[in-house]
Amino acid sequence: MQQLSEFQMTQKITALVNRYVITDPGGVDVFAFAEQKRFMVKEEVSLWTGEDRSEVLGGFKARQVIDLGATYDVTGPDGTPIGAFRKDAKASLLRSTWHLTQGPEGAGPAARGTERSLGIALARRGWEVVDAVLPFPLPVPFVYHFDFVRDGEPVMSVERKIGFRDQYAIKIQDPALDRRLAFCMAVALDALQAR
Repeated sequence: MQQLSEFQMTQKITALVNRYVITDPGGVDVFAFAEQKRFMVKEEVSLWTGEDRSEVLGGFKARQVIDLGATYDVTGPDGTPIGAFRKDAKASLLRSTWHLTQGPEGAGPAARGTERSLGIALARRGWEVVDAVLPFPLPVPFVYHFDFVRDGEPVMSVERKIGFRDQYAIKIQDPALDRRLAFCMAVALDALQAR
């Protein structure tokens, strides 16, 4: 899995849990399965090797109770730290921004992930304000794409595909990026983005 650079993530919505399946781009081979329980006070998401939940791959957990700038620790199956990510609340007012680090305690140099298009970011925010006042039964028509860059070099990207189902293309440009960390970041971009 570490040698692969392109994946697809599909969200499956149920009443109390968001489920995410990460596969090859064709949707055949499953590499990871994640669940996010809704209405958690302290956000935590588990990542398994498949939908049967037979083997833990890792996961992420908030360091503190829900917070706009919360830091999330990513760990392996035995609890070993893989990295961390956090939302930059101030920068996210205009364009959603995340910081992603690899290594124990997020010790490695940070990659900064931002929405690719400022225009779409602003249009999406406008749509969400209108939807809050006059709810529309349709999903937000503006999709977001995130590009993560470290020292001017691309690290990874997550692109939401247009459609009624939440589907994302995950592309990893940094071969050293732990795929479990990339998967957790991709899940967080969908599960935590509205916070």
